[in-house]
Amino acid sequence: MKKDKGVYDKVCEYIRPHLNKDMEVLELACGSGQLSFNLSKHTKSWIGTDFFEQMIQEAKKRGEYEKLTFETADAVALSYSYEKFDCVLIANALHIMPKPDEAMKEIYRVLKPNGTLFAPTFLWKEGKQRKMIKSL
Repeated sequence: MKKDKGVYDKVCEYIRPHLNKDMEVLELACGSGQLSFNLSKHTKSWIGTDFFEQMIQEAKKRGEYEKLTFETADAVALSYSYEKFDCVLIANALHIMPKPDEAMKEIYRVLKPNGTLFAPTFLWKEGKQRKMIKSL
């Protein structure tokens, strides 16, 4: 993750202008908090979640703040109430989930009407080796 810091910084630069101090944000598949720590300071509250408890423990090692908390959660069975969040962020995860359509239904359920969904997926530069692997 450290080698990809520049990519995460660019994602934060894109998202940051769409956040404000009145927003409650849910981040799904937060990993160890690469986006959480940078973006949560621009919101009212931020809950970073991940399916894997080990990832949440890694994030918590970096610290928790008044506005930022971390919890284990399954994106296809969220415990949050309907229309709770102003914004949901799920970065680089939908394409690897076994049931992305169910995750999207849950996101829609917990997102307020006219809420914002950010779902960036990182694409890597194509090289000869990558093209050959794809063709195989």
